[in-house]
Amino acid sequence: MSDRAADQGEGTRAVRAGLPEAVKNEPTLPGPAFAAHFHLPGEVDGPYTYGRDTNPSWSLLERAIGELEAPGQDGVETLVFASGMAAISAVLFSQLRAGETVVLPSDGYQVLPLIRAQLEAYGIEVRTAPTGGDAQLDVLDGARLLWIESPSNPGLDVCDIRRLVEAAHARGALVAVDNTLATPLGQRPLELGADFSVASGTKQLTGHGDVLLGYVTGRDGEAMNAVRRWRKIVGAIAGPMEAWLAHRSIATLQMRVDRQNATALVLAEALRKRPEVTGLRYPGLPDDPSHKIASQQMRRYGCVVSFTLPTHTRADRFLDALRLVDDATSFGGVRSTAERRRRWGGDDVPEGFIRFSVGAEDPEDLVADVLRALEESAD
Repeated sequence: MSDRAADQGEGTRAVRAGLPEAVKNEPTLPGPAFAAHFHLPGEVDGPYTYGRDTNPSWSLLERAIGELEAPGQDGVETLVFASGMAAISAVLFSQLRAGETVVLPSDGYQVLPLIRAQLEAYGIEVRTAPTGGDAQLDVLDGARLLWIESPSNPGLDVCDIRRLVEAAHARGALVAVDNTLATPLGQRPLELGADFSVASGTKQLTGHGDVLLGYVTGRDGEAMNAVRRWRKIVGAIAGPMEAWLAHRSIATLQMRVDRQNATALVLAEALRKRPEVTGLRYPGLPDDPSHKIASQQMRRYGCVVSFTLPTHTRADRFLDALRLVDDATSFGGVRSTAERRRRWGGDDVPEGFIRFSVGAEDPEDLVADVLRALEESAD
């Protein structure tokens, strides 16, 4: 990692992250390397041997993400995966053995219960506690790994990552932080002491809703070697086209994040004035329960706002009435999306709970659309 990356501003770093050295008449960002195998005469050496192990398109993207997650830090490695769940699974299943214990958030991503069932089938004890109030501290003794999701998805609770990391390390546990919602421009888990920063690049990192991708950034050679070995075993690799699209998209990350975060705050402030809206959460609101801790460890608060409408029916009518917002899952895209999360069945939220992902539309247009939809969906 070059010292230059640490000295640059975030916009400059995002625009130039991972680019190769300039070569006359060559593209500034080489196109995707479609290769299942590489010329390999004689002994097996060199960076590229077989397409399940390495690919030049991955290498550039991994370097780019590393420069965002840990600018200027040596001894940090990034590995890209086919999806966020592939990255999550790689950390959990490469670091844990039968008889060991992992602590997961009880209010995290809705696929975590499926992960829990598989871990328990392998003889691994799973404990859970909510993100808010640093409640995972209460079940940490004897754990091998602590999994943090802050802000949590979809409830947007925040924990004190530094505090939990210090407590976990004092007990001999590793710490992984799901950084999907924050992005590296909102939060850098490795700087807060975590061993792994894990994310779904499907979301705001790439931002266009056209790529499935995940990554793991870590600081420990042995632990990251185990993650790499897991990727090789299960073959959960990113395609070269996806890697190239992701790298291309990172160039606009700061512009997208700044626009979406600013509009998310504007929308949250407008929603707080609506009597039918309850349970409004956005860490950037000064009176949000998570704001104090979030402001100590986050540089940006994310593009997701969550709130609850009175009933299942009201929430559906609201979503149907929106004109600038797609009713779709996922978050972080340049086009705003929203959904009633309870329809999936995996989140412990009210029937009328809405997860709203703020896009890059003009703030006044988006807020006007939301307020109009609230009026039209009224009983």
